[in-house]
Amino acid sequence: MTGEHEGGDAPDEGADPDAPGADLRDLPAFSDGRNHSLPGEPEWPVKEVVVEYDEGWFVGGYDRVEQPDGTEKQYYWAELSPATVVVAVADGQVLFVEQYRPTVRNTQLELPAGIVESGESYTEAGARELAEETGFEPSSTSLLQEVWCSTGVLRHTRGYVFAEGLEPVDVDHDSNEFLAPRAVPVDEALEIAREPPTNDATLEGLLLAEREGLL
Repeated sequence: MTGEHEGGDAPDEGADPDAPGADLRDLPAFSDGRNHSLPGEPEWPVKEVVVEYDEGWFVGGYDRVEQPDGTEKQYYWAELSPATVVVAVADGQVLFVEQYRPTVRNTQLELPAGIVESGESYTEAGARELAEETGFEPSSTSLLQEVWCSTGVLRHTRGYVFAEGLEPVDVDHDSNEFLAPRAVPVDEALEIAREPPTNDATLEGLLLAEREGLL
């Protein structure tokens, strides 16, 4: 059974029961029009879904799951909207942004990134975020990889996007973004990104681009 606690409304008539997150779409936290990272059809029976937090930008709770030995366990999760991470290259340089992260209390050099808004693809969101954060709009984008992040606790998908053909546009930072664009030579980008403090999204994006022969 599924619900804010045990139970819940029946699925909409005609809804695809095999769609990702079909057992969650009738819960208020996941039917609010936001873009969500929804899991697929469970292989182990889900006895109950409990949403404990809905802060607007993330949803937290647990699934009570029947394990293969017949026992039941609460598997906690935090769900975040899908995100895009952009590897943007122009004139032999990679575009980074430098910003302070209060969560880890340090300043990091990162690839431009942001939330995928409802109706956007990873590449569309990547182009928008790149323009908003760095002041450059790409003429072309391509998706390098989609991944699930920190699957022990998170429900969060991330798309890595490669962008090129950059043209200057007006910068439009969000109210909580205090960042500065920085250009780094392509042949130094990975080495610089590995210097502490660093983060997984930046390293993964650069490694994927290098693997594809784009750096």
